[in-house]
Amino acid sequence: MNVNAEELLSRIAAEDRQAFQQFYQLFAEKVFNTALSYTQNLQDAEEVTQDVFLSIHQAAANFKAKAAVNTWVYRITVNKSINFLKKKKRWALFHLNYTQKEQTDFEHPALILENKENAKLLFQFIASLANKQKTAFILSFVEDLPRQEVADIMGLSLKAVESLLQRAKKNLRAKLEKSYPNRRI
Repeated sequence: MNVNAEELLSRIAAEDRQAFQQFYQLFAEKVFNTALSYTQNLQDAEEVTQDVFLSIHQAAANFKAKAAVNTWVYRITVNKSINFLKKKKRWALFHLNYTQKEQTDFEHPALILENKENAKLLFQFIASLANKQKTAFILSFVEDLPRQEVADIMGLSLKAVESLLQRAKKNLRAKLEKSYPNRRI
């Protein structure tokens, strides 16, 4: 079945539940995987995913097709993920029970089992990047989106995205070299 996402948004704006279910089925995996790349926690990614689809439901009538629906959904997901992490960090300052262990136990479902420890460390390093570098890196290398789509999602030029990716790779390389001084990276 060929589904037009813009048409679904129009139907969602008209309170069509079936259209919302179809839209959810179309984008849920992408939204969840992107949120998981940011939050590095299954429950947090589920919460962000719910928040994204609530926002989509509320904003469906305001979609103006200035960008592709896919780009719009990724943009909402990235913003919700970043805001969630900021809120969680602020909340953690008020609770002494918070431990960094919650962040370090991340295991992305797509990881190859034999490289679990290396991948866990890599995702920790990705999480430590500046937000724009992290977003460009996740969308480009984890979600495997074309660079131009990443630029559209981030509201930047293609050249700016390439620059962010270069800085992200440089920063990741430096962190990896520090962690593995005897390896060529």
